[in-house]
Amino acid sequence: MLKLDNVHAGYDRTEVLRGVSIEVNAGEVVTIVGANGAGKTTTLRSLCGLVKPTQGSIEFEGQRLDGRRPDQVVDAGITLIPEGRQLFPFISVRDNLLMGAYKRRARAGHQQRLEQVLELFPRVRERLGQLAGSLSGGEQQMVAIARGLMAEPKLLMFDEPSLGLSPLLVSQVFGIIDKILALGTTVLIVEQNIVHTLRIAHRGYVLENGAVVLSGSGQELLDNPHVKRAYLGL
Repeated sequence: MLKLDNVHAGYDRTEVLRGVSIEVNAGEVVTIVGANGAGKTTTLRSLCGLVKPTQGSIEFEGQRLDGRRPDQVVDAGITLIPEGRQLFPFISVRDNLLMGAYKRRARAGHQQRLEQVLELFPRVRERLGQLAGSLSGGEQQMVAIARGLMAEPKLLMFDEPSLGLSPLLVSQVFGIIDKILALGTTVLIVEQNIVHTLRIAHRGYVLENGAVVLSGSGQELLDNPHVKRAYLGL
């Protein structure tokens, strides 16, 4: 479904990604893990059209994405749930969700999609009339995921979904992934919480200093001596 081949990208004269190559197949959960500053978020920003690669290619369902605008990437079927949720705090939860369906492709069936999304998130249904900024961190993360699903993505990308959440809420967020897959949506997760994300991932990539240094199944990476030593303190 998605293929990054030797992607180089960065900001101004600072190169952050140094030849990143990853693949995501339809129906998979794939994760990119690594420390702060490894290039994880820049990889997602390159996918979204927010950062233009200086070298390499990005393909989605056989079509080149590099060089496309962010709205064109959404039209292609890719949606990002950004780090920190980034909801519109002074409008209602309902209006935040409807903002997710602003593209023409998603507008036609948005009422049916809204009901489908609310079945996944009963707590969000209870909060529809509240201002998004009045919700707890966990509730805001659920709204952010629901808003992303309103765009009817083929590929849903998460940037640090566990950030700022308690261990219980982290488990709840990762527990939703199976339900998202059941909707026919493929998932790509960027995450520092290596144990949680590798346990649910079909495959993973370890990013260090802007380059992929390891790849394999989630369990293979959890069992890898370098991952244990560098990220788990074992």
